[in-house]
Amino acid sequence: MKRITSGDIRSFLQAAPPVPAPAKGDAGNLPRISVVTPSFNQAGFLERTILSVLNQGYPNLEYIVVDGGSGDGSVDILRKYEHHLSAWVSEEDRGQSDAINKGFRIATGDLVAWQNSDDIYLPGAFWKVVKAYRESPQYDVYFGNMCTIDEEDEILHEHRYTPFSVECLLYDGWNITNQSAFFRKEIVRRYPLQAGLRYAMDGDYFVRIGLGGARFRFIRDSLGAFRIHGKAKSGTIDRTVGVEEWVKIRESRGILMRTDIPWGRQYLGRKALCKARKLFHYLRQGDFDYIGGKIVRMVRGVSGSS
Repeated sequence: MKRITSGDIRSFLQAAPPVPAPAKGDAGNLPRISVVTPSFNQAGFLERTILSVLNQGYPNLEYIVVDGGSGDGSVDILRKYEHHLSAWVSEEDRGQSDAINKGFRIATGDLVAWQNSDDIYLPGAFWKVVKAYRESPQYDVYFGNMCTIDEEDEILHEHRYTPFSVECLLYDGWNITNQSAFFRKEIVRRYPLQAGLRYAMDGDYFVRIGLGGARFRFIRDSLGAFRIHGKAKSGTIDRTVGVEEWVKIRESRGILMRTDIPWGRQYLGRKALCKARKLFHYLRQGDFDYIGGKIVRMVRGVSGSS
């Protein structure tokens, strides 16, 4: 597993995109990949998201951008790249989930993904997914590791995952993210995102398809990056709307989530089992450096708080 550096990301996003992808019939036997980007007033990051898709150099690509009627210059960026896009629209919608669902309805790819307009794919991501798809075509979802980056594309933290567990997602937290996930077309046709959710629509989506019997193939490599910035939902509504939505998601699966006690202090037994499962897979995968890093951060956190 090659480690991606901040310099790799910056070089990748600064490169001019290739000529428009050839027609589907010219792409040989490569599976078609459809990417949907929902966007609203993210002109500061949208171009980098677009380039992270186009600069994959993947010839059988369908790229759809669904903008919610931005007034910040996003439309000018879309016009700049429209000869690379399969479709784009800028019109009022009912939010992020609605925009993604619009794209899902017209996507024709064998594999379909969505990438938010402030997040990015990492170099080579599509080719790694296609390799896994060809090796194991029986799966419904292909996903990998991800990292968090800042506004200047500097890597803040690497997040390594293990084979998917819907129970561990519900009890112990994220073990898959949309930034690094690709779905069979049949999945996105059968499962649209819940339009009423503003924050946890992705978590709810993975829970629903997991409980619905979808088969997940874990790719032990980094595929995407989640950007942390001042206007990101993770820093604005995660402790309010986010908590409320996860309460509903868990309660709908019979998990009572109390709001008067921090979630980290609830269901400790279940969480311990999930953490043991995660450790087992880290050891099996040979992620010893990652385990060591987690231990160091834990010790520093404890010593820093004492």
